[in-house]
Amino acid sequence: MIDEFAKDHLHGRLRRDRKALVWKLDGLSEYDTRRPLTVTGSNLLGLVKHVAGVEARYFGEVFNYPSPEPLPRWQDHDGSDLWATEDETRDQIIEFYQRTWEHSDARINELPLDAPGHVPWWPEPHSNTNLFAVMVHVLGETNRHAGHADILREGVDGRTGLRLEHEMQIDEETRDAYYAKIEQAARSAAAAKA
Repeated sequence: MIDEFAKDHLHGRLRRDRKALVWKLDGLSEYDTRRPLTVTGSNLLGLVKHVAGVEARYFGEVFNYPSPEPLPRWQDHDGSDLWATEDETRDQIIEFYQRTWEHSDARINELPLDAPGHVPWWPEPHSNTNLFAVMVHVLGETNRHAGHADILREGVDGRTGLRLEHEMQIDEETRDAYYAKIEQAARSAAAAKA
């Protein structure tokens, strides 16, 4: 009973965070979805592409259920999963991610939480694992990158939130006053320590 509850809960959270990550692309220009927004090149579409590949590997290769999508060998990781080339469209990447959900969901639904898996890129003695550990890992990875996407999207146009129905209309005057209050507190604290 507790296993099914835990599995359903983790799976529900994963579904929620997948959608939140993709929603961060809504309404943006092609350029804004792709452009580097940090000094390390982090970008919104690249986050979606990266998480899609992560999920495809963990719920695929780890349980001998390879993704039907072509993936480079994990040993050949070169960072190209973190950005979209000019030949890759936003729709292609989102559709790849959505097909990955279907593939992953089939595996999650089929296996019990204690189903064994093997993660060859994890160090020993951790490489032999189970579905529960992989679900927690992928949920953490998805959630982490959805958080990155929150910050990146806020920097592009100020939009925030988990999904459209929770988004509040931006009141720029109130937001600017709130920002100024935090800035003043930071300056005052720094001056007191100087």
